[in-house]
Amino acid sequence: MPKFFVDKNSIGEKNIEITGDDAKHIATVLRAKIDEEIIICDGFGTDYLCRLIGINKKQVLAEIIKKYENENEPEIKITLYQSLPKGDKMELVIQKCIEIGVDRIVPVITENTVVKIGEKAEKKNSRWNKIAEAAAKQCGRGKIPHIDKIITFKEAVKHSKQFDSSIIPYENERDISIKEFITKFRGKSIGVFIGPEGGFSKSEINLCRENNITAVSLGRRILRTETAGLVTSVILLYELEGLN
Repeated sequence: MPKFFVDKNSIGEKNIEITGDDAKHIATVLRAKIDEEIIICDGFGTDYLCRLIGINKKQVLAEIIKKYENENEPEIKITLYQSLPKGDKMELVIQKCIEIGVDRIVPVITENTVVKIGEKAEKKNSRWNKIAEAAAKQCGRGKIPHIDKIITFKEAVKHSKQFDSSIIPYENERDISIKEFITKFRGKSIGVFIGPEGGFSKSEINLCRENNITAVSLGRRILRTETAGLVTSVILLYELEGLN
């Protein structure tokens, strides 16, 4: 069943109004009919089963049938600090990580980051957030995870201090596995640092260790940057709360 997110101000006592691109999508792409049912979410964990009662390209009106709490948001809140990868790999990272339950994604510039976005940063960020919204709709989430503006690695390290713990998967780590980190973790929020194609520099790893960010091993195989964040997040979510 199609799902859409609306601002809380669009939700009335009995009806919900959908405008903009979503209204156009419902009218022209889905070609929805009166009395068809859709799910509408307020972006704060509440879903509404609704019946369409008015449809045009600029405005769709839906009657609330049932209001209920969305149960698809993980209790463990993962913020992914993803070093900017080459090409359009960031779009894949966003789409898949939002689907499996990552709470927030922060694009990061590191020492070995090759990508130069420059003046395109704002346009890129807007596109990334649209991809996040589409992924959240597709997998039935109760919120649209935010894709932050691009920050530096040092800013990311400072930003991560708000979480219960943070980790940085590192191919040269031999002492601490992600499994060992999980067995000792107590809390609800985790920051995950993922490096670019060239990996993290030694100075970046040292900076993390100085700021209580734990370097962990994901095993013997070295994963691509677009794979590492997804694998790490799936492991954390599965082991800490289950993907049920």
